[in-house]
Amino acid sequence: MTVVSAVEPLTATIGAQLSGFDLSRPQTPAEVADIRAALLQYKLLVFRGQNLTPTAHRDFAATLGELTPAHPVVPGLDDEHPEIYVLDSGDGGKSPVWHTDVTFMPRPPLGSVLRAVSLPPVGGDTCWTDLEAAYLALSPHVRSLADRLTALHDGRKDFEDYLNTRLGGEGGTWEGERVTSLDPSVHPVVRVHPETGRRSLFVSPGFTTRILDVTEAESRALLTLFFSVIGLPEHSVRHRWSPGDLLVWDNRSTAHYAVDDYGDQHRVMHRVTIRGDAPFGVDQEN
Repeated sequence: MTVVSAVEPLTATIGAQLSGFDLSRPQTPAEVADIRAALLQYKLLVFRGQNLTPTAHRDFAATLGELTPAHPVVPGLDDEHPEIYVLDSGDGGKSPVWHTDVTFMPRPPLGSVLRAVSLPPVGGDTCWTDLEAAYLALSPHVRSLADRLTALHDGRKDFEDYLNTRLGGEGGTWEGERVTSLDPSVHPVVRVHPETGRRSLFVSPGFTTRILDVTEAESRALLTLFFSVIGLPEHSVRHRWSPGDLLVWDNRSTAHYAVDDYGDQHRVMHRVTIRGDAPFGVDQEN
């Protein structure tokens, strides 16, 4: 018997609002199974009216999988909550570009759990887009080419100065190793989802900088082409935040964009990420 009292799809391709959950208390195995199944189907889940503490936020995220530290470079909220990444608009915590989290590391997160802590009076929405739909938006001939490509994901533009200037070259611990440099990672352009087997276009303007094994001019042209189908309104959903909102997304098949339309008003979000695995492409499909 299902535990979910209501599932309201937000679009035809991505997003659903789930009701009937109190995430401040421990979830039953059946509830966790329902949430995980909904995440695979809808890729983005919205829970309203939760009003969680940092500890409850962290504990709920841990029911969905093993947690990572807050970030490979940026420290966590505090000693009691090293898993919570603080996105503070007053301290560089803005991300107005389509991106998938932490793809500049060999094993990006499986997913993320984000809650609103302090919201501006207006603005500050977040958009999510379906990378599986983006892949299908390409013609069959271009999909066939993309299936065979790999790309470089580089986080140095966003985090190298923070690592070297503010942390003295000693970042956090990621996958059991201390981060002292940000070497780019190579991932397939088309990622096969390890649970559903569906293919997604696993590149983003935020971190993907180069298509490998082609000329520089070809790389620029291919990235322009791939980026053009990411974030299309037909494959995206825009969330207007309210106090108490908590959102969960599948980082393996989505990208997101934090809209910077609130000027110098303050916005603080807390994010917890779930440990993922190394992306694999079409040539490694079972």
